Amino acid sequence: MVLSRVVELAQPQPHWLALDIGTGTGHTAFAIAPGVRWVFGLDLTPEMLAVARKEQRLNGVLNVTFEVGDAQQLPYDDKRFDLVTCRRTAHHFTSITQALLEMKRVLVPGGRLVIDDRSVPEDDFIDGLMHELDRWHDHSHVRQYRPSRWLRFLEQAGFAVYAVEPYVQHRPLTAFTEGVGAEDVARINARLDGLDADERRAIDLRVVDGQPHLNHWYVMLCANKL
Repeated sequence: MVLSRVVELAQPQPHWLALDIGTGTGHTAFAIAPGVRWVFGLDLTPEMLAVARKEQRLNGVLNVTFEVGDAQQLPYDDKRFDLVTCRRTAHHFTSITQALLEMKRVLVPGGRLVIDDRSVPEDDFIDGLMHELDRWHDHSHVRQYRPSRWLRFLEQAGFAVYAVEPYVQHRPLTAFTEGVGAEDVARINARLDGLDADERRAIDLRVVDGQPHLNHWYVMLCANKL
């Protein structure tokens, strides 16, 4: 459902050239591909791209090219793409400002940008807590941003923003702990065990089907290059 909303906001056109930044195993690139002329899927991790290429062969998707590259130094000419997408990746960028300027650089005038990423509400406690949990879950995490801050980032980078859509998913604790080292799992559990009743309510920490669940916040953004 989230991926379909990315496509809805992108409004892909048959003549468009698209770039999917942080493509991972290619889910967003494959979702966009039927509506555009060609998609370039870019990621820093060759192992992820190997999986994407395997899926591409299995599904017979012809109009996608996967390449290794850095979102903060895009290996493409100015004004090359009609559409740039970036899903669940921006919280790893060491400089959101630089990444957005690069996205703007490679977009044609009026080109469209769609971002879907981890976020936090306008609440200092939740902001700080989720940042801690995300860092313990994945040490490559840099920062998730409130919708209001995303809006400022985009406007300062030279985009006209026309959609800012926060949303919440209530997910099992294993989303933070699965595949994580024992030391960091212990930190996550200790931090959550130490929350008081009001703090637990703030993140909706409760048992569902025998497992602890808590809220994860996200934001979907859509903008055009000025």
